[in-house]
Formats: sequence, structure tokens, C-alpha cells
Amino acid sequence: MPMSSLSHLFPLGWQHYLLGGILIGCGVALLFLVTGLVGGMSTVFSSTWSLIMKQPYFQQERFTSSRAWRLIYALGLILGAFIWWLSFGGGHPMSTSVPVWQLVLGGLLVGYGARLGNGCTSGHGICGLGSLQWPSLLAVLTFMATAFLTANLMAAWKP
Repeated sequence: MPMSSLSHLFPLGWQHYLLGGILIGCGVALLFLVTGLVGGMSTVFSSTWSLIMKQPYFQQERFTSSRAWRLIYALGLILGAFIWWLSFGGGHPMSTSVPVWQLVLGGLLVGYGARLGNGCTSGHGICGLGSLQWPSLLAVLTFMATAFLTANLMAAWKP
């Protein structure tokens, strides 16, 4: 596919997605090389909840023993995104036309899917594939197929 035909798929350009992917991949690789830690985000979510939720699931040793570095990791991601937004995004507030109920429902479904799939897209797509974990390939293909299907259904459903 020629680069010019990508413009209808990426009306805001594709270069920043490529750069973002490279930076995320390098960051996760650096985290692993320096510390031996795997930086998937769904475990950050669960380990954060382990601070306030006393249910046995959240009190597993894998969540409670890793929450300090995972909170710092999450803070770094948030600060990095904020700095990027100020530097390259113009620092203007962003909005979406997606109704709040759809955002909440989507978030709940993604969270449930991440737990059901034993990891999130970043964990499987960046960390799992990077370490040649074949179950991660199946997970990524499932995530992508579901995303393509959902995007096409939503585009066709526009009221």
C-alpha cells in the first residue's frame, strides 16, 4: 500500500503513531534490561487496586509486592503523556464526541477483557510479543480482530 493511500486511514498522519510505538517499545525494553521487570499495564491497574480493595484477588503476592514500582511506572507514563501533550499537542484541552456512557462501558469491557485475557494489549503486544510468547500472539490477534470489528460496527451504526 503506497504511503499516499494511508492518508484516508490516518487523516492526522501516521508518523506520530510510529514514533510513539518506537518510544514505548524502547521504554519497555529499557525497563526489562535494567530491572528485569515486565511493564504491562493491566497489572499496574490490579496492583493499584490492591491498596484499597481487600478481596483475595487483589491481595495476591504478585500485586502487593510490586505495587511500589508499578505506581512509579504508571506515574511516569502519565507525566510523559502530559509533557508530550504540552510540547507537541499545543496544550489545548481535548474533547470527544463519544457519549460518557459509551466511554464507561468501553472501559469496563476493556478491563474485563484484560483480566480474561490475562493481560492487556500493551502487555501482550509489546512485552509478550517482544519475548516471543506465542499465547500473546493469539491474544493480540484477538484484540485486533475485536477492535476492527467494533470500529466497523460503530462506523456503520452512526445514528
